[in-house]
Amino acid sequence: MGNIKDNLRKVREMIQEAASKVGMDPQGIKLIAVTKTVELEKIREAVSAGATILGENYVQEARKKMEEIGRIGLQWHLIGHLQTNKAKYAVELFELIHSLDSIKLARELDRRATAAGKIVDCLIEVNLSQESSKFGIRKEEVLDLVHEIKVMKNISLKGLMTMPPYFDDPELARPYFISLRKLKEEIEKEGIPLPELSMGMSSDFEVAIEEGATMVRVGRAIFGERR
Repeated sequence: MGNIKDNLRKVREMIQEAASKVGMDPQGIKLIAVTKTVELEKIREAVSAGATILGENYVQEARKKMEEIGRIGLQWHLIGHLQTNKAKYAVELFELIHSLDSIKLARELDRRATAAGKIVDCLIEVNLSQESSKFGIRKEEVLDLVHEIKVMKNISLKGLMTMPPYFDDPELARPYFISLRKLKEEIEKEGIPLPELSMGMSSDFEVAIEEGATMVRVGRAIFGERR
């Protein structure tokens, strides 16, 4: 691995190349630097090199980092599983929650956002692989959840998120990305716009972009292997 500045530049170049390949505007693809377990010094380095969206998995860890690094000029996204009892803090802390995966959580987020006088932006996390180790709602249940959320006044549904199984060959992840894109298209036929598709990580984000990702969540390719 090179230094963080070089890594970030290389990832951006790869995003540009993948987007150009399929006629997408690279400017429309948001790079989320995944900072889970990354030390503050490295995060600061990434921010200095131009990272503007930081993705965290845990509410408590994120809160500590926000206190140290600040929020000016940055967006913080929650990309990990959210427990209902942490909904209040998630509403306070994050610009976007990628991991809305149940009607119970949606109701709690709506309730907490109403109390805070905020509208919370969310993505629905879809478990396309149906692996028991992964969170997310089943594909068959997504449309019902979308309709439930649609009538909630304090949740703004922005799109869908998925995390396919890890493969050495990124091409093997492609069917999962195609499946999420098609699901988004089916929902949009009902007149519900879903502008964002959060899919693709360090090992497969180029393939995800080719299949329509508007957000990619990249940690290892920027910061190196986690400790």
